[in-house]
Amino acid sequence: SDIGSQKDRVVTEEEWLQKWEMGNIGFHKEQVHPLLQKYLDVLLNGRNGLRIFFPLCGKAVEMKWLADMGHSIVGVEVSEQALKDFFTEHNLPYCEEPVPEISGAKKFQSASGNISLYCCSIYDLSSSIVGKFDGVWDRGALVAVNPCDRQRYVNLMITLMEKKSSYLLVTVSYDPNKHKGPPFYVPDSEIKSLFG
Repeated sequence: SDIGSQKDRVVTEEEWLQKWEMGNIGFHKEQVHPLLQKYLDVLLNGRNGLRIFFPLCGKAVEMKWLADMGHSIVGVEVSEQALKDFFTEHNLPYCEEPVPEISGAKKFQSASGNISLYCCSIYDLSSSIVGKFDGVWDRGALVAVNPCDRQRYVNLMITLMEKKSSYLLVTVSYDPNKHKGPPFYVPDSEIKSLFG
């Protein structure tokens, strides 16, 4: 396999939560990603007021950046700390409520209503709960899901996309035999076969 020894690697939800607790979050960036800035017109495609999905969002600064442009943002993340940090660091008042359809899940929503972040496993979401999206910013999600879960992840993402949706995906390229991941190596050929 192209992905070498990573094929069977599994990172548990507990390990991700521990990364947030320990502040071991080298994947978090304080600035808007240069590739999102560069390809923003591809994501927006001349449209305003889009619903944009952030899978495995962490406390991504791009959520506020796009919300400030008038878009509605929905994110999902297992770490409640990450979501609370997002609102705190941007001085955004928010409310917290349970998600009746998902046991133990919470939704954190900005007072302005344009940012809704779900604290749960991404696999607990469905379009009946979060609706469908005009755009997806996937920076660090596909490369973070366990290789054995990629097809499941992509199948879910496809069900969350509107017909004319734009999907911006950032991956990393390296020799998978020299780094165990995450981020995991996802070869272009696999991206094509996953998304069709």
